[in-house]
Amino acid sequence: MGIIIALLIFGIIITVHEFGHFAVAKLCKVKVLEFSVGMGPKLLQKQKGETKYSLRLLPVGGFCQFEGEDTASDDPRSYSKAPVWKRMLILFAGAGMNFVLGFITLIIMLSMFTSIPTTSVGGFYGEELSSGKILYYSESYHTGLRHDDVIKKIDGISIYTLLDIDFVQSTSKKQKHEIVVERGGEELVLSDVVFRDRRNGSVYDFGVEYIEKTPGSVVKASGNFFRSMGHIVVISLKQLITGKAETEDIQGPVGVVSTISQTTKQSESAGDAFFQLVYLTSLITINLGIMNLLPIPGLDGCKLLFCIVEIFRGKPLKPEHEGYVTLAGVVILVGLMIFVTFNDIVRLFS
Repeated sequence: MGIIIALLIFGIIITVHEFGHFAVAKLCKVKVLEFSVGMGPKLLQKQKGETKYSLRLLPVGGFCQFEGEDTASDDPRSYSKAPVWKRMLILFAGAGMNFVLGFITLIIMLSMFTSIPTTSVGGFYGEELSSGKILYYSESYHTGLRHDDVIKKIDGISIYTLLDIDFVQSTSKKQKHEIVVERGGEELVLSDVVFRDRRNGSVYDFGVEYIEKTPGSVVKASGNFFRSMGHIVVISLKQLITGKAETEDIQGPVGVVSTISQTTKQSESAGDAFFQLVYLTSLITINLGIMNLLPIPGLDGCKLLFCIVEIFRGKPLKPEHEGYVTLAGVVILVGLMIFVTFNDIVRLFS
């Protein structure tokens, strides 16, 4: 059941992405030859007007095929004949729809909260003494943090939501941190702050303030959580490029499906499982949107880069040159997919 749910989530994310390309191409009067969900052998296909709609076996991708996208075409409605700004809109629309889906799922997720969490410190662990004073156990209090401090940065990393604090604390090997907080309307830098709760292993030993759940607070918090997820994806990419992230931490489609399946099985209730699935869907779709915009050959980001070069050159690159770059990118991406899938399978069996 968990695997079916995971594949369904992948299918929704991919369909939304490809629908973005498809819808904007139609609005721009560009001829769409095929709209496909999935890769590999065709399971279903239907011709409607000038466009074929197909469902394929492997739910790990999808595509929109435009007239004149990879070959020369004299059709005035071909992709290659469209103005460069229209082509850029079509290319960005896939990632744009992923971002829209991510924002919507975050609104759904936060609507399930009874109140909305902030990054303002709400309290510390401790006990009240007979004298009326409070004895705090939290090391973060003794190393400089105070009630109502709004956490802005940890070790130079901007903090938008609790997700950022969790991420920094779970990935950092530091025991002491440099924290930037807003206190009394002013920003202060606190050095050598200890967050981790040594008693129970939690990543931080303080509570945060919550605000009332209203339509406005949910939408605002959804925007902040969106920034956090995008922020985490970018930081993770930097860590991967600089070698700070372990290759074992990289997950491909098999690993993501496994994670979603395990999350479904281990959830204590249907409501908890739904919450976790919505959270994972948000993270995956935002991740896909950002990754797709990277200037890597074979991805939309590289085609956008070609369009930008075309604007500065005043004419497009030769199709064969674009084809060579795209082919090289596809080879690299296939190699990377094989690598991460092998990692996923080894992780499953180990």
